[in-house]
Amino acid sequence: MKIIPPSHEILFMPDGDTILKNIELAGRTCYRSEDKITADSAAGFVKGIIRSGHHSVIEHMSITVRFICDRGVSHELVRHRLAAYSQESTRYANYAKDKFGSEITVIKPCFWPEDSQAYRDWRTAMEQAEAMYLKLLKDGARPEQARSVLPNSLKTEVVMTANLREWRHVFNLRCARPAHSQIREIMLPLLSELHEKMPVVFDDLHEKYQEAVAELKPR
Repeated sequence: MKIIPPSHEILFMPDGDTILKNIELAGRTCYRSEDKITADSAAGFVKGIIRSGHHSVIEHMSITVRFICDRGVSHELVRHRLAAYSQESTRYANYAKDKFGSEITVIKPCFWPEDSQAYRDWRTAMEQAEAMYLKLLKDGARPEQARSVLPNSLKTEVVMTANLREWRHVFNLRCARPAHSQIREIMLPLLSELHEKMPVVFDDLHEKYQEAVAELKPR
């Protein structure tokens, strides 16, 4: 059994300048103010659009991200409907095969220290689930049947594409303190990276959650 931390990877994102210019080009159609476009007008225009709440304009640009997380987190993630998803399938992925190392991979929980009894109990449960999964496969079960004993902590990969307005909505829900700690664990670093690449679109959210980002300790 392999235990890994969660992570994210931005798979597709135009450079920040291109995103801002395309948003400005679309947005100025509303006001027929295309004549005001200059080499450096995009950032100010987009900042004003976000401040005014005219967020439909930023729907014209999208970002694609790959998340590595546990199945519990993925169930929450795919509830965001204005997005496209492709997810690793436990029906077809046979973790007894060499390509998976003949073992399951689970995501380390961020809320239990490794020296705690709770963490030791969790690890034992994961090892027992792996043993039963591999036994079922050895006894002739198909992966789609044997997956019934796999835990919520099982590692999964989800590719998510959403427009900028939806990403802002996701961050507002999933970076907040009431959100589950494991989904905050992947969303806060993503927000931080997107803010670095495109500050104008995410300035307000970065300011709102910067303390939470700072508190998030590397694993």
